[in-house]
Amino acid sequence: MSAEIEPFARLAVALAIGLLVGIERGWQRRESQEGQRVAGLRTFALIGLVGGVVGFMSQDGGYWLIGLVFIGLAMASATAYVVTTRAGHDYGITSETAAMATYLFAALAGVGQMALASAAAIVMALLLGYKERLHGLLDAVRRQELTAGLKFLLISVVLLPILPDRGYGPWDALNPYVIWLMVVLIAGISFLGYIAIRVFGASRGIIFGGLFGGMASSTATTLAFARIGAREPVLSPVLAAGILLACAAMIARMMVVATLIHAPLFELLWLPALLLLGATLAPVGFYLMSGLSRKPADAGESLLRNPMELKSALLFGALLAAVMLLGKALSEWAGDAGLWALAAASGLADVDAITLSLARMSAQDVALRVASVGIVIAAGANSLVKGGMALSIGGRSLGLRVMLPLAAGSLLALSAAVVLYLSGSPS
Repeated sequence: MSAEIEPFARLAVALAIGLLVGIERGWQRRESQEGQRVAGLRTFALIGLVGGVVGFMSQDGGYWLIGLVFIGLAMASATAYVVTTRAGHDYGITSETAAMATYLFAALAGVGQMALASAAAIVMALLLGYKERLHGLLDAVRRQELTAGLKFLLISVVLLPILPDRGYGPWDALNPYVIWLMVVLIAGISFLGYIAIRVFGASRGIIFGGLFGGMASSTATTLAFARIGAREPVLSPVLAAGILLACAAMIARMMVVATLIHAPLFELLWLPALLLLGATLAPVGFYLMSGLSRKPADAGESLLRNPMELKSALLFGALLAAVMLLGKALSEWAGDAGLWALAAASGLADVDAITLSLARMSAQDVALRVASVGIVIAAGANSLVKGGMALSIGGRSLGLRVMLPLAAGSLLALSAAVVLYLSGSPS
């Protein structure tokens, strides 16, 4: 942009920012009588233009002028708020705050940061325009969910940055930062799964419950659905579909986690994971067609458990630390077979911890082929456990529908992993 045109462009962006916010504020107060609006379209446009001019005049370092005019605008806004409040028209301070923000964004455009100023103004306009939806969201949020979100911020934003990023203990196998980063990762995925269930609601039934419940915990989902199946065997087909969808979500989560930790693992995991996923999802359509006509009312509610209990996060961290230490020890003492034995044992209870550990180790001193086979072993063992859970708790009708595809998928996935391991590439 030429030097002659740029000043006009800056002022044009500043004016556009004022007009944008003014249009939104004017529309929100369109039914108010004349004199009851603190600021309308023209006022916001003028604020934007003044901000642009002040910013342009301050571009050589005289930023004190921006602050001085801002103080004057703040005093004017405060005075207008007091006057309208005394007149019995208490509308809050949103418009006054928007006016001051509009001035700052316009000043930002005036000093040359036009893209940043425009983006900030658009975001502000969206926030102002979504007032009803945002307030509705607050009404819908439960106290335990707000607490869960704050706990997640605690473990991710507060605790994670202060942990040392270095190895401790035998073989330097325990890295506090890495362990807690994995806790944050799994907790975040679980929390998203919980929110997804809340957004879709229990009325959407078993299908969404299974799919999004599997994001949080496919084992917990299997247990919940198996209990429903024990009470109402007639729902076995659709419950089996829900469990298999949860297992499919677990497989996808396993792939995402492993790839995020060490991307080269994808090359060795995609085929076994695809076979396991394909076998798991193969009968779902048939199950749905034969059993979707009825839905138990408690299917969704049984999954709505707070996923951010700090006790659970700490237990997972302890499990992950133990798996990392045992993995390193078995790798030193027993080689590949020791790691695979650990993967099978860990997979009986949880896939995430062993997946995270093996993915991390594959980025250091464990061969990719060894780590990939271990991850597949853990996934297969976990799938068989969930099949056994469905059979023992939900009964034969539900259990066989779940066990057969999971067993077939585990066999296919492990066979593919072994073939890739014997092929010797990559290492």
